[in-house]
Amino acid sequence: MGDKPIVGFIGLGLMGHGMAKNIRNGGYELWVRGRSNRKPVESLLSIGAKEAASPREMAAKCDIIHLCLSNSAQVESVLHGDEGILAGAKPGLIVVDTSTSDPGSTLKLSRELSAKGAHMVDAPLGRTPKEAEEGTLDAMVGCDDAIFERVKPVIECWAGRITRTGPVGSGHKMKLLMNFIGMSYGALFSEAVVLGAKIGISPQMIREVIGPSRMGNGFFETFMRYVVDRDQNAHKFAIANAAKDLRYLNNMAADVQMMNIMASAARHYYAHAEAIGHGEDYVPMLSDLVGKLNGVNMEDEVRKGAQSTREAPKLGQ
Repeated sequence: MGDKPIVGFIGLGLMGHGMAKNIRNGGYELWVRGRSNRKPVESLLSIGAKEAASPREMAAKCDIIHLCLSNSAQVESVLHGDEGILAGAKPGLIVVDTSTSDPGSTLKLSRELSAKGAHMVDAPLGRTPKEAEEGTLDAMVGCDDAIFERVKPVIECWAGRITRTGPVGSGHKMKLLMNFIGMSYGALFSEAVVLGAKIGISPQMIREVIGPSRMGNGFFETFMRYVVDRDQNAHKFAIANAAKDLRYLNNMAADVQMMNIMASAARHYYAHAEAIGHGEDYVPMLSDLVGKLNGVNMEDEVRKGAQSTREAPKLGQ
């Protein structure tokens, strides 16, 4: 491995496994720590990674630790406590939080790491598990210049596009703005397809008209792949994560005393879905729940749309 930094990785889920794999394939000594699901851990051990017994042990062994967790509470839990990263942190350690986290928590943890002579970098992700496996994710990186130069070669193992957003915390702020737009799309598209069904416009017709237009985009494409094609894996982002991100976004707006009607409205759809037990569903499935709230079965509407398409006369008949 030469003079390359030793890298740790905590959080080997849908995104983390591919990221960690690409770091290892980039020639870095890699220490990992997973949860109860052993499959991604064993996969990484098979290509030469080593397993740390605790975050504290990882901090003692590694120069750079990546976190890819579900929320700020989980991030804080791996830093704090007798077996946490802070307990084992040595001067110069860099913690790269790729989770979508609360910027207020990120800044607090940055101060705690600084007291140990260590550093925080926020580098949340864009794109999907497919790009995580391919090493072509987007990264929004918040840190100072010197630390950025140290972590950039490692981030280049898993990111195809790296955007420096500013100081610590700015990456997480940017990611929340991005997810505010995306999750609002999810709520908006859900209402649109249900309203269309109630007035006689099929989901197929909505996709046919909107997809090629200026209002079409990648989010619309994967969203409608579920709505029309019923592909449950078209857009693998959980409603629970969407609800969490919108909570963080609304908290961020409250901190600067901003009126934010759109984000508050979008949050209610995801909060309702989570409250009735659908947090593990993926975001496009929100359309089914909005349909039920309005007496519409979206799967039936897709079948009716397919039937009407087959029966429609072709041009010139």
